[in-house]
Amino acid sequence: MVNYDGFGPEKIVHVYNPKTGMRGFLVVDNSALGPGKGGIRMTPTVSEDEVLRLARTMTWKCALADLPFGGAKAGIIADDKQMSKQSKKEIVEAFSRSLKEISPAKYIAAPDMNMGEEEMGWYVKANGDNRSATGKPRKLKGLPHELGSTGFGVFIASKIAAEHKNIDLKKASVAIEGFGNVGSFAAKYFFEHGSRLIAVSDSKGMAYDKKGIDFGKLTGVKRNTGSVVNYGSSNFKNCSDILKVDADILITAAKPDLISAGDADSLKFKVIVEGSNIPMTPDVEEILHKKGILVVPDFVANAGGVISSYVEYTGGDEKKMFKLIEEKISRNTKLVLEISSKNKESPRESALVIAKERVLKKCDFCRV
Repeated sequence: MVNYDGFGPEKIVHVYNPKTGMRGFLVVDNSALGPGKGGIRMTPTVSEDEVLRLARTMTWKCALADLPFGGAKAGIIADDKQMSKQSKKEIVEAFSRSLKEISPAKYIAAPDMNMGEEEMGWYVKANGDNRSATGKPRKLKGLPHELGSTGFGVFIASKIAAEHKNIDLKKASVAIEGFGNVGSFAAKYFFEHGSRLIAVSDSKGMAYDKKGIDFGKLTGVKRNTGSVVNYGSSNFKNCSDILKVDADILITAAKPDLISAGDADSLKFKVIVEGSNIPMTPDVEEILHKKGILVVPDFVANAGGVISSYVEYTGGDEKKMFKLIEEKISRNTKLVLEISSKNKESPRESALVIAKERVLKKCDFCRV
């Protein structure tokens, strides 16, 4: 059952196209600050509840990043690994056409799981309005998420969090869950900074080396074999083994609901930075906060993608994008952690207060 809590959701749209078999939905959570912004997730298991939670995260993410966007998210129920590229294109195009009445007026799409710059190109062409999506190919005046905007922002948030916990990032050990767009770029920036990558996972398992993983070699292994698990002689065949690693910092960058309350007592991390959306519930974050583990919430840490979207939407370039991501995420992470320490509350509680205040100032239909 949908929880209408005074902020949203404003609109839930279910769409179906019998010719292509396309089934999907869109949730516009809140548009007080502007049109709802959020990616399209394509998986065989994506659910309305998952998209509702992600859309709310986008409301807070855009508000905290101080952007003129509301929160939204979309899902297409499909397994692109079991279809041809042409079939996927037809499904994306059908989904786009089904939303023309509200996109881009109330919804601006973006990449998410199994949806990249090429798919955003299909989306805008089917929609007929180049403003209907961001993360498009360069030829469509886009700033592709393949530039690594989210992973860069996660690294910046991690730098601030490490400083807050008096951790020397150049000497820190780092574990990264997920080696897709977000995780691979985060790993790149940590490696270049001098941090010690000791564990990296993907859907097939985990690469582990206490002495340090070479990022270049790992990238080659992933590209040539399809999984990081083939790096060296790893015995870790389960991606969830990443939670057993003893490292200073964990970056979550793939699975929702990765960490449960039952994991709390065994975690050895000092800092967890949520590069993925909803990797744990707020209740689990609260448990970890009381244990002394610093958790930087998803809508604080992984806002690089939506900041990049804003730069693209306003006609900015790649240089401006990276500069704005560093400025905004540095400032917002510092602010949230300072308030959290002062008020002796979790970072999520502090960040939510800031985000809610910004939405309420512009919202004539919200209630508290």
